[in-house]
Amino acid sequence: MATSDYAAALRQGRRSYRAALTRGEYPYLPVLDDIISYTETAGIENIGIMDIPLSKIVGTKTMGRSNAFADNFMPLLPEESEFGMKWAAVYKHQIEDGISDPIVAFEFMNQFYVQEGNKRVSVMKYLKTYSISASVTRLVPKKTDDKENRLYYEFLNFYEVSHSYDVCFSREGSYKKLLKLMGKKEDEVWNDDDRMNLHSACYNFECAFFKEHGENLDINVSDAFLIYVEIYGYEKVKSQTETEIVKALQKMWTEITLADQGSQVELIENPEQTKASILNKLISAGVPDSLKIAFIYTKTIETSSWAYAHELGRHYLEQAFEGRITTMAFDKADSDVEVEAAIELAIKAGCELIFTTATQMVNQSVRSAIQHPKVKIYNCSIMMSYSSICTYYARMYESKFLMGAIAAALSKTDRLGYVADYPIYGAMANINAFALGAKMINPYVEIHLVWTKVKGTDAREKLNQEGIVFISDNDMITPGNASREYGIYVKKEDGTLENLATPIWHWGKFYEQIVKNIFSGGSSEADAQKGKKAVNYWWGMSADVIDVICSKSMPHGTSRLIEFLKSSIRAGAFHPFDGPIYAQGGIVQCEKGRSLGPEEIITMDWLAENVVGKIPDLEELTQEARALVEFQGIKVDESGTEKSVSVQSSGADGNGGMA
Repeated sequence: MATSDYAAALRQGRRSYRAALTRGEYPYLPVLDDIISYTETAGIENIGIMDIPLSKIVGTKTMGRSNAFADNFMPLLPEESEFGMKWAAVYKHQIEDGISDPIVAFEFMNQFYVQEGNKRVSVMKYLKTYSISASVTRLVPKKTDDKENRLYYEFLNFYEVSHSYDVCFSREGSYKKLLKLMGKKEDEVWNDDDRMNLHSACYNFECAFFKEHGENLDINVSDAFLIYVEIYGYEKVKSQTETEIVKALQKMWTEITLADQGSQVELIENPEQTKASILNKLISAGVPDSLKIAFIYTKTIETSSWAYAHELGRHYLEQAFEGRITTMAFDKADSDVEVEAAIELAIKAGCELIFTTATQMVNQSVRSAIQHPKVKIYNCSIMMSYSSICTYYARMYESKFLMGAIAAALSKTDRLGYVADYPIYGAMANINAFALGAKMINPYVEIHLVWTKVKGTDAREKLNQEGIVFISDNDMITPGNASREYGIYVKKEDGTLENLATPIWHWGKFYEQIVKNIFSGGSSEADAQKGKKAVNYWWGMSADVIDVICSKSMPHGTSRLIEFLKSSIRAGAFHPFDGPIYAQGGIVQCEKGRSLGPEEIITMDWLAENVVGKIPDLEELTQEARALVEFQGIKVDESGTEKSVSVQSSGADGNGGMA
């Protein structure tokens, strides 16, 4: 038996050897002594005896027997050789008694090189064992600014608390993300149960991943594991069996392959045109006569202006398709468990289309979409790279540019106030667009920025103390706490407020376009890109989903200017982010003759030069705000995510004014 298994291992080794030569690569095991001969090291650490994943053992410490193995650690020497007989003996020992003696290995840059025990490693890899006991010595490289080096030092920080080698990420920020998904603080030291739970989860996932032929993807198993945990949640993953993970992976494989392709995001900047081709007419029997639609909100429509805006959209939709659609709404879905429960109730009620209206609902939206592939789920967020759902958002910065122009035109001073909540995707573009719109009217204007979600700060009182009376505030009222502090308003000497203009999120028209396309039998960009790209509907004034409403008392000249700018933006003739644009400190963010592109706008992490204020640090935010910013904030480290954005604009107005 041992001899025949050596022959099988030998065939694997020779295949790998020939394949490496065909690719023009070195066919043997890499040698650590050769690698470190041209690498500066900062020190040596004795780590002790531990279990290490066999997938991380990639070579030998010295030249020694390196040529006896192919690059996959399978043997290359003949069956009748002394080496072959010893390999067979080690194999027999493992089968009958189990190998218990630890190998001796050196770790460098999160990979292991064997000094003693190469045959044991070869046998265990042949048997597809997950890990092996090893006495480990770590060679620490000198710190540099190279990406691989930065990643390794992130790992060292992770290892300091976890003492685990089970994950090895290729994207910066991933170790911190895993800790967060595990509910761990970055400086929280793990106990034995923590280590065993991760070890077991990684083992089951790796077995399942390779059963689904994950080796054919460029994404490494740890990166795929992180995506899986992000979607399903660590508490569930750590208790899943290999069989359960295989079944789950089969359902969500499009998400893994999407990440493997670089998380491509397709931004659809204008509503799709109905494509009523002959084929559409032939299959019109599949077009629904009616739809049942669910809307899921955080908080309630009385306590959240955001939920209230979407609720107005739901009522608009019912009127637009009276008799053809039925809608239902679920509120207080403030956690993944509550979102899941709301989605399940909606599906049991017969809903075929579900809108989850908050960014923080996206992961549960993906999980539910994977479990119910026939139900269309749309999540209100931007730059989320999931293929199982569609996401949608509005280019509010277009309205904010006009709001800045209005405020500067009506203000008698050079100081305007801007009240913001927290720095997430889109928020920075809104602030900067307001500042640029104001500067177009008054080159000397300053925008004094305050944040409502900074701990221990009364944002509006701060503006009051500074004597600033022209202020941009919330986009809508909150019904349960009605106030005139929304849109642009001016504080009068008697303390009363006069509203001058307000931006409009016309979610009803957004939803109308989506439902209209379903009823028309028009082809869906989301369906066309299924498993290829994530689809984000990112519409603005050209789609009539964003607008500005001005006070009737506004001077005629100002009204004419705003209408002209609005028409120009809608037609794509004017772009709020045309260069030159300067950030605080005079840093050039966009050169003259260029316009900022979609990804640059969405992921802004800077403030325009005429903004007085700063982006708050994570620690300064309230707990609720911090959770959202960690989830989709501009401070989250996304370097190395290889996310790419392409833009598709449907309709007569070309690219909608985008670069």
